[in-house]
This record gives sequence, C-alpha cells and structure tokens, in this order.
Amino acid sequence: MKTVLDFLGRAASRLDKWLLLFCISVSAVSLVLLYGALESGYKDLLNISARHMAVQGAAIALGVLCALALSLMDYQLLRKLSFLHVPLTYLLMLLTFWIGVGVPARPDDKRWLVLPVIDVWLQPAELLKISFVVIFALHIAKLEETINRPLHLLTLLAHAAVPILLVHFQGDDGSALMLLLIAVVMLFCGGLGWRYVAAGVFGAAAAIPILWNYVLEDFQKTRLRTLFEQSSADPLGNYYQQHRAMMALANGGTTGVGLFGQHIYVPEMHTDFAFAFFCECFGFMGALGLLALMMVLCFKVLYDARFAKDRFGALICAGVFALILFPCVINVAMCVSLMPVIGNPFPFLSYGGSSTVSNYVAVGLVLSVYGHRKRELFS
Repeated sequence: MKTVLDFLGRAASRLDKWLLLFCISVSAVSLVLLYGALESGYKDLLNISARHMAVQGAAIALGVLCALALSLMDYQLLRKLSFLHVPLTYLLMLLTFWIGVGVPARPDDKRWLVLPVIDVWLQPAELLKISFVVIFALHIAKLEETINRPLHLLTLLAHAAVPILLVHFQGDDGSALMLLLIAVVMLFCGGLGWRYVAAGVFGAAAAIPILWNYVLEDFQKTRLRTLFEQSSADPLGNYYQQHRAMMALANGGTTGVGLFGQHIYVPEMHTDFAFAFFCECFGFMGALGLLALMMVLCFKVLYDARFAKDRFGALICAGVFALILFPCVINVAMCVSLMPVIGNPFPFLSYGGSSTVSNYVAVGLVLSVYGHRKRELFS
C-alpha cells in the first residue's frame, strides 16, 4: 500500500496541475452556460433538457479521469499501441457511412454513431483527430532531419491527406479543416523548410479557383458570399445564425445581461454558438477573460513541449496546441461574422460529449509528455 501511495505521490508531483485546472475551469463555465440555456426559455427551440447537463457533466468527469490516466502512462506506449488505436478510429469513421446518424438540426449530416444500450452519441472524427496527432508525430519523428527530402515530404502529405479526405467525404468539412491545420503546424514544428512553406502558401492561393468551381457546394459558396454582403444579407436566410449571434453580442454590451437576463435566441447557442451566448451573459469583459484563459491554456501546452524528452513528445504537444487553438479562433471568427458557419465547437466550452472527452484526452497526452520528461521518473 505504501508503494502505491508513494507512486501516486510522485505522479501528482509531476502533474501539470495548472494546465488541468485551466481546462476544468472552462468546463465548469460550460455547465453554467448550459444551465443558463435551459433557463432561458428557449430549451424547446434548442431541443435540450436536464439530461444534456448530466451528459456534459459525465463527459467532463470521464475526460478528467482519462487525462489523469494518460498522465500516468508513458506516452511512448502509444507508439506501440498505434496498431490498435489507428485501425479502430478509421473503422469507426467508416461505420458512419453505413450506420451514421445526424442531429435534429442537421439530419443529413451523419457524423455520429449511437452506442447501443447506453444511448450515447459518439463522433468518431473527434477520436480520429487524437489518433492522427499521435501517429503523425511518430511519422515526423522517425524522419528526424530528413523531413525536407521530397520523397519523405510526399509520404507525410499523403499520410495527412487520408484522414482529411475521409472526413471531407463524410461531410464534416469543419473537422477536415482542423486536421489540415494540425498537420500544417506539426510539419512546421517538425522542421519543414521555408521554401516548402512559401510553396504551400502560393499553392493554396492558386487552388482557390479550383476549390470554388469544383469542390465547394452551393450552400458553402452562399455562406462565403454572405460574409462580404452582410449589409444586404437576408437575416432570416443564410445569415440567420450569425445575425442572431451578432445581436446577442450587442445585447451583452460591456458587462453582460447575466445568466438569467433577457437573452436573444441564437440557434445552437449551447454548441457551435456557445461563445456568443457567453458574451451575452458576461459581456465584452467576460469575453476578454475567457479568451485570455484559453490563450494561456494553449501556450501552456506549447510551453510543455520544451520539457519533452524526445522529438515525438514535442510534436504531440504541437499537435494538441493546434487542436485547441484553431477551433477557438475559428469559432470566435464565426460568431463575429469574420468566417462562415463551419460547425466547430469551442473547446471545453461548447456542449458535446465526444468533443469534451477528446479534448481532455488530448490534454492527457500533454500531461504524459510533461510528467515523463525524465526517463527515471517512475523507476
């Protein structure tokens, strides 16, 4: 028993408590917002109930437990377990094409699997992001300093293209964009040469006409046009969600109307537009505090990469940094009409069991890297 207590004591001493505390703090706010949405008088329009609070609370508890469990596990073990988690995540993704279901607001968007008996909805794309961060970090780490050899770089690009295209064909372009941005950050942190970075920028610019004419669907083009024609956009049509979000932001003012004040109805105010609802409740000052907390959280992840004992661990931290940072930036830009509606939740703040647990699992990977920065830690 004494040995176990000593082990747990050493583990606690090596835990990045501040990082975990930051995550739990934002998650606590998510429960407060969900309660506010339930009491706002719009719960029927939002199709939410007290069960949603129970699910979110359970997801947070499960996520924290997963993060703590991963902090005890040497992240090097994930290198050996890649033959398990990689095929499993791809299998779950493929199952969505066969038995996937959509939420009431997006019935044709079949991103979820319903787990039998417990009636829990699982979004495999969230798990795929975590698995991708691990296996892509391993791939880059194995190449060492040869990442800029054309053949090696091509293999990395092909590696990244597989999950991105799979998620795209599933219809989840928001997650596909996240995977692309994660891959770009990890390649850059892995030592990608500036000539390739410049080529990528020019290539992306050159691809815009192709994307517009042959890849983007009509509704996606309409959303993009709406951003540049906001003054003439139909507030009851394609601009409805963002128009309502802007009204909520204006209603919040400097200090907010409070959790139980007079709120503006915003579709998906507990999920994709949770940030708009938060700003309405706590105002501009509250938004600054939340964004400051998220920035500290993100850069704490990047700071912990400095303590990694190897390239593999540092790249995992870089991937998790991108996984948390970009959804924040895109979600805020979406709420203030600087980007089209994409459907990316705000990490730790938006309602969603799969995204909440997966975010904590990602943080758990960073905790493992930080806690096992010395080989003799638990010897």
